Amino acid sequence: MSQLPESIGVIGGGRMGAGIAHAFLINGCRVTVAEAAQDAVAAAQQRVTEAVRKTAERGALKESSEACLQRLSVVDAIEQLSDAELVIEAVPEVFELKVSALRRAEQVLSAGAALATNTSSLSVNALAATLRRPEQFLGLHFFNPVPASSLVEVVAGERSEDSLISAAQEWIAELGKRAIVVRDAPGFASSRLGVAIALEAMRMVEEGVASAEDIDTAMELGYKHPMGPLRTTDVVGLDVRLGIAEYLASTLGERFAPPQILRDKVARGELGRKSGQGFFRW
Repeated sequence: MSQLPESIGVIGGGRMGAGIAHAFLINGCRVTVAEAAQDAVAAAQQRVTEAVRKTAERGALKESSEACLQRLSVVDAIEQLSDAELVIEAVPEVFELKVSALRRAEQVLSAGAALATNTSSLSVNALAATLRRPEQFLGLHFFNPVPASSLVEVVAGERSEDSLISAAQEWIAELGKRAIVVRDAPGFASSRLGVAIALEAMRMVEEGVASAEDIDTAMELGYKHPMGPLRTTDVVGLDVRLGIAEYLASTLGERFAPPQILRDKVARGELGRKSGQGFFRW
């Protein structure tokens, strides 16, 4: 099995980016997180630091948290990722924003470095089409929260090299997670299925079929889901789910049209766990 890349770059130090940084950091990699501005650097540093210390408290860290965190750097410019062997983009799900981040990274990376997007729904092929080296680009869709999730979708673009896809599967295994390989298609496998279930659950709440709690309980106890679709939506973020649903509706049809209850909650700022209120109170 191939070794993990020694030097990892992560673009974006929010919840997902910090989780991805944590995954590589606790497995011995040197990790640099690039944030958009200096005022976001401290917050990103704190997120990763807290995740590493929680891992240490659980007795799951092979070294001291201090030794692990010595391999972490948080910077305020993508251009400072130039020595990374693998860079993973984890900025918000806005196509233009991702293109800008990926292009800036590609300009400074060595020819042999790999570039990945953590997108949960956007087209890997469309992103690849904006790059100079699409053969070195793929999707690595980590799940939220990254430390607790054992799944990563490896999304193969039309021009992604086979050797890169194989290496990515081995990297994921080295992280102690399970990789599935999917070809680039709207929503891949996980988002497409997860959003379909969540949207139907929202419609059921809207129609008064059952409460959000009882709908989630049905899926947790009846189908052994570890978390129901509505609580999962709260964790992911209702605004994120709305954006994905709108994209899937535009590419796959009206069956993914967001229900009005989702639009209304987002408009009121009820975004889920991060705002304190979604389908549940947090």
